Amino acid sequence: MPSSGPAELDAAGITDPALRAAYTTCRALNARHGRTYFLATRLLPAERRPAVHALYGFARYADEIVDDLDDDSPAAERAARLDALDADLAAALAGEPPDEPVLAALADTARRLDIPARHFTDFMASMRMDTEVTEYATFEDLGAYVHGSAAVIGLQMLPVLGTVVPIAEAEGPAAALGVAFQLTNFLRDVGEDLDRGRVYLPTAELAAFGVDRDLLIWCRRTRRPDPRVRRALAHLAAHTQAVYRRAEPGVDMLEPVSRACVGCAFRLYRGILDEIAAVDYDVLGRRVAVSTSRRAAVALPGLARALSARARRSPRPAGPVRTPSPAPGA
Repeated sequence: MPSSGPAELDAAGITDPALRAAYTTCRALNARHGRTYFLATRLLPAERRPAVHALYGFARYADEIVDDLDDDSPAAERAARLDALDADLAAALAGEPPDEPVLAALADTARRLDIPARHFTDFMASMRMDTEVTEYATFEDLGAYVHGSAAVIGLQMLPVLGTVVPIAEAEGPAAALGVAFQLTNFLRDVGEDLDRGRVYLPTAELAAFGVDRDLLIWCRRTRRPDPRVRRALAHLAAHTQAVYRRAEPGVDMLEPVSRACVGCAFRLYRGILDEIAAVDYDVLGRRVAVSTSRRAAVALPGLARALSARARRSPRPAGPVRTPSPAPGA
């Protein structure tokens, strides 16, 4: 795919050469590691895409410290690297020029769009949990982790996407969508997470179906399915579908030019659950992905809707998003 990165940066009013290079680094991370997310981002107006790349790039950068399977450094060393990143992040958000390009782009995006610093603080707290916690007993236990690792991603995105309702009204569905995406990843990547020594699926939910870590490891090692695992994953997929239903009203709360992007991501990520069901929940012996044809079938209508919405609006200037206040008496 030809790069439109420079045009996106021009549209966003990002002219400083060092910042342009920083945003380009983030865009490359998104394109390489987040195919579904990157495809959906292409449906946004050009001037909004660099901010999405910056947010994704930072999340990916932190995640690689925790999850790089080629890095044999002990948990304490990874925790120390996260602490250093956290300190650099705080300094960058406070206005100190960072050396790391990903942080430079993130700090610029946070400043331009007035994204609350607590969303990044909560994210880093969950990244640190990955160096200390290897499993969660219940959904309630998991909730603190997914708030920082997923819900805040939805909240960070709201100022980029814009809303047609007071932003506080859209925060619940936005957070739920981040959680739904994360739970989908947990189901798709349960085998890879086991390879890293972690089980994100709540152990009490698994135990109700006779599944424990040892059984998951056996299925992963032998590449053989087990009916107890299939039933447990089907149950957890149904739970995730319920989270998608809570998130769905949030799409119409967004500015029209952003709905195609989020709607595309919504359908593609939810489609991963369909693909998991199609292989009878045998995700420990294979990696499930949405097919190219399905991606195209979702993205092309989204592109038409995005172009139509863009034709009816003027580009938003590069600066903080202003959401409408409730009408008097509302």
